[in-house]
Amino acid sequence: MEPQSGLPRCHRHPDVETGIRCTRCEKPICPRCMVSASVGFQCPDCVRGGSGTGHAPDANQPRTLAGGRVASDGRLVTKILIALNLALFIAAQVAGDRLVDELTLIGYAYSPPLGELVGVADGEWYRLLSSTFLHQEVAHFVFNMLGLWVIGGIVEPELGRIRFAALCLLSGLSGSALAFVVAPSNQPSLGASGVVFGLIGAWAVLTRRQRYDMRPVALFVALSLLLTFTRPGISWEAHIGGLVGGALVTYGLLHAPKARRNLVQYGACGLVLLIDLAMVLARSASLTT
Repeated sequence: MEPQSGLPRCHRHPDVETGIRCTRCEKPICPRCMVSASVGFQCPDCVRGGSGTGHAPDANQPRTLAGGRVASDGRLVTKILIALNLALFIAAQVAGDRLVDELTLIGYAYSPPLGELVGVADGEWYRLLSSTFLHQEVAHFVFNMLGLWVIGGIVEPELGRIRFAALCLLSGLSGSALAFVVAPSNQPSLGASGVVFGLIGAWAVLTRRQRYDMRPVALFVALSLLLTFTRPGISWEAHIGGLVGGALVTYGLLHAPKARRNLVQYGACGLVLLIDLAMVLARSASLTT
C-alpha cells in the first residue's frame, strides 16, 4: 500500500519510503538496497543478474542496462576506436592521397591514377567500413574524436563492450550504406561522423529508457542536425544513416525482454545489418547494369 506522502515503499524493505528506483527493473529501492551503477543505482537482484539461486556461474556479476558485463574501464572500446582512427589519420598524412583514394567511400567511379573503375559497386565493399575510420583534415579528425570520446563515455558503460562495439560498427555501416545509396556514385566520403551520430541516436534512446530529462539530448540532436544541413561539404547521408541505425540498434538492445534478451538483441543487430546489405546490393545492381 502506498504511504500518504505519495512515495512508494522499497520492495525489499516495505517499511521504508523511497523516491529511488532501480535503473534496470525500476523497482523502488531504499538506501540500504542501492548499489551504485555507472548511471544511477541498481537493486541487489539486478546486480546478481536476477538470479538469486546461483544457477549461472556468473550470476553474481554486475550487469549493464543492456545485460552486458560491467567493466572496470568503461571506455576501453572507445579508446580502441580512437586509436584506430588516429593510426589511419597518421598513415593518411604520411602516405598521402593514394591511401585515401583506396580507403575512402566511393560508389562507382573512374580513377585516373589507377586507370580503372573503383568503388563499392565494383566489389570493394571494404570501403563501407574503412572510410568510417579515415580522416584527412585535422579539424575533422579532432571534432569526430571529441564526439566519440564524450558520447562514447556515456553510452559504452550502459551497453557493455561487445554491444557497444556492435553499435559502433553498425552505425558506421548504416551511414556508409545510406551515403552509397543517395549520394552521387562518384562523390567521395570519409570520416567517423556516421559512428558519432549513431552514438547520438543511442544516447537519445538510452536517456528515454532511463526516464531522464530529454531536453538536453533533444537540443544536442537539433544542433547537430542544424550543422549537418547548413555547413558545406558534409555528408548528411552518413549522419542520418548513422543516427537512425544507432537508434534502432540501441532500442533493440535496451528493450529486449530478459527472458529472450540474447535472441532479441541479436535479431535487432541482424535486422539493421540485413537492411544495410539490401541497400548496398540494390544500389550496386543499379550502377552496374
